[in-house]
Amino acid sequence: MESALEAAINEWHASVNDSDAERSARAVGDPIVVLGPKGAGPITPEQFAEWVQRSGIRLVPRSWHPIGARLMVVEEDATWPGSPAPTRVATVFRVAGEKVTAALRLPDLKSALELAYLCREMAATE
Repeated sequence: MESALEAAINEWHASVNDSDAERSARAVGDPIVVLGPKGAGPITPEQFAEWVQRSGIRLVPRSWHPIGARLMVVEEDATWPGSPAPTRVATVFRVAGEKVTAALRLPDLKSALELAYLCREMAATE
């Protein structure tokens, strides 16, 4: 049976890969914290939906790495319109309820796992 964490991340991927702005906005928290090559910080669901439409990115999950009850690292193959071949990346996801509240994309699995473990330890010591 799929966990709530996996279900939220699967919905996030489906909405992004379908370039569905309304569905993407519903799949994320308000705000959602993002990290990518063009910046980091909290954005609204509407801003996230705009990014989904503008970027045309597709992220195909390749491996799943649970970090805790609310954190998961997913290694993905990323493609963009006009890209000749997939680029392997990894995203740290945080989920609250049924929504993704953070999507922190890093260039490789090792970096994503290190960040996820650090986030988990910081949260545990609050």
